[in-house]
Amino acid sequence: MEYRNLGKTKLNVSVIGFGGIPIQRVTIEEVIALFKLAKEKGINFIDTARGYTNSEEKIGLAIKAVENDWIIASKSMAREREAFINELNTSLDNLGVECIDLYQFHNIGSEDDYEKIMSKNGAYKAAIEAKKNGKIRYIGMSTHKPKIAMKAVKSGKFVSIQVPFNAVEDQFLPAINLAHDKNIGVIVMKPLAGGAITDASSALKYILDYPITVVIPGMQKREEIKENALVGNRARFFSEKEKEELKSFANKLGNKFCRRCEYCLPCPEGVKIPFNFILHGYLTRYNLKEWAIKRYFSQEVNASACIECGVCETRCPYDLPIREMLKEVNEDFASHKKMEE
Repeated sequence: MEYRNLGKTKLNVSVIGFGGIPIQRVTIEEVIALFKLAKEKGINFIDTARGYTNSEEKIGLAIKAVENDWIIASKSMAREREAFINELNTSLDNLGVECIDLYQFHNIGSEDDYEKIMSKNGAYKAAIEAKKNGKIRYIGMSTHKPKIAMKAVKSGKFVSIQVPFNAVEDQFLPAINLAHDKNIGVIVMKPLAGGAITDASSALKYILDYPITVVIPGMQKREEIKENALVGNRARFFSEKEKEELKSFANKLGNKFCRRCEYCLPCPEGVKIPFNFILHGYLTRYNLKEWAIKRYFSQEVNASACIECGVCETRCPYDLPIREMLKEVNEDFASHKKMEE
């Protein structure tokens, strides 16, 4: 496994990290088994967040069961001082540690958000205090907005930025390159574009060709750890054929697709928005029409229940036209079902 320093810190992290979102759906016994395998494969960087339901708690139990030089990163959505202190203390309790290696401001999505955390009573001052008190080692930020990423890098107040970057989405490249120049760590989320890219190996090779520190694919299966860890080997080779195939796929996919971050939820009408987009992908891209149609219409609530209230769009960090997309999903499924009848 290749290791890189996270910016100016003393954290030497595996280039393939462990994204902790999916383990919300996995038993603690299986999480421990996954961590044993991750250790065996040389993975030492674990990413989670307060917002990932029970992910922190499971990681806390796993790192206690599997001793290793784990480097733990978590995140908080708190923007103000008191809320941040409470969130951090909860993270420490959940993880069962006295100090978290990297604590990040989660999903800073606007100038207002940024100004709030940097204000007199903002979360940044609380983070500085926590660092002095030995509760966190370093302070980072995650965002889905290129302008915010650039602002964070230029400020020099964060040791790292966490941003989405993959063969489909390159809008963060200017911030990534500037971070590299300033020796600020870059943590890459959404390496498979929320599952839109199905060739994980090629997707990870593509990312590691750029000046990033660590990429954190979400993992909940042993095979995923084995496959992803292989790419972390220095001897990896990214063929021209793989590059061309990824480029072709990216051109076809465009930018209007769901990354499955689930920030749009809950829907007031009960529509499982990302799941409906997943089924639409199976219908239109992966030649599983019959299965997709059956699954779509077996839902108690599908895309047809959308009343176009727009709440989901106010939450989407990618500014997707979700109402329009759900309408397209329902029309396509209705059309295909009619043709099969």
